[in-house]
Amino acid sequence: MTKPRILVADDHPLMLSGIEAVLRDSEFEVVGTARDGAQTLDMIPVVRPDMLILDIAMPVRTGMDVVRTLRARHDKRGIVLLTAHITDADLIEALDLKVQGILPKEGAETLLIACLREIAAGGQWIERSIMQRALSLAMQGSKSETKLSQLTLRERSIAQLITRGLRNRDIGIELGVTEGTVKLTLHRIFAKLDVANRVELAMLMQKESELPKVIDEI
Repeated sequence: MTKPRILVADDHPLMLSGIEAVLRDSEFEVVGTARDGAQTLDMIPVVRPDMLILDIAMPVRTGMDVVRTLRARHDKRGIVLLTAHITDADLIEALDLKVQGILPKEGAETLLIACLREIAAGGQWIERSIMQRALSLAMQGSKSETKLSQLTLRERSIAQLITRGLRNRDIGIELGVTEGTVKLTLHRIFAKLDVANRVELAMLMQKESELPKVIDEI
């Protein structure tokens, strides 16, 4: 029976080594490691993983950037986010984007294989304290209070890439769509959010991303 293929991404060498050690004698096969989100996206078509284990806070492109890009491409492969801390906004978005696993880095070595097994079977594994926090946020209705909740997944992905200064052509390459599609989507975004240009959009994205300011240690 073929082992599920795992790509691991973390900018800390010790964390990478630790995850590889945990999985070495398991039913999962580590087929590649990456040090940042950009490298992760480059490696996916090369090593063809079944699942990804992503550090949420990586340089160049974060774990959340990778999730947004994959889901905007309609890539539904299993994703586990490892986190030392996660903002309320990222937690809500990760669940909205159907991330299958979220684990705190502390103690991850005891939970990781069980998490991967559940995801491989088509399920979801969110560490208990993180799920309780997410349910609390959902009850508060925090997501519905932001203007960005009007945007579709594709629109949010493009808006996020605008904040990084990418041109329409580069955004199209990133998301696997034409430059014309990016232009049309941008016009819809401007209309929905009542902004006039890319600068105003970037400023709004920055402002609204800071609304759930509290960062909790998990």
